[in-house]
Amino acid sequence: MKAAVACAAALLMPIAATPRVQAADSDPWFAHDKYLHGSVSAGLSLTGYAAASSTTTDLRWRFGTGAALALTAGVGKELLDLGGPGDASWRDLTWDVVGTATGLAIAYMLDAYVF
Repeated sequence: MKAAVACAAALLMPIAATPRVQAADSDPWFAHDKYLHGSVSAGLSLTGYAAASSTTTDLRWRFGTGAALALTAGVGKELLDLGGPGDASWRDLTWDVVGTATGLAIAYMLDAYVF
């Protein structure tokens, strides 16, 4: 559990160091907000996996809990943006999925090889 928290923290630490570059494209694939979407989704999926691992040994529940937590937050954020304060983006949602998959892969590797 401590290793999962350490990995989540390591994923989120470089956020402040990411350069903010304005590109001609209004929604570039590689921008500061995409890194935020990916890293937060990875951290949430890792957290969900770790929380489920404390209650069950079934990998389906662990993966499902991690994915549900991260993707619910990502889809919720995009729906909120669609309704008002921000700009909804399929690219943001894509990075949410990539971050979720990355976080689940890290969680599984930690679970399988460390614990």
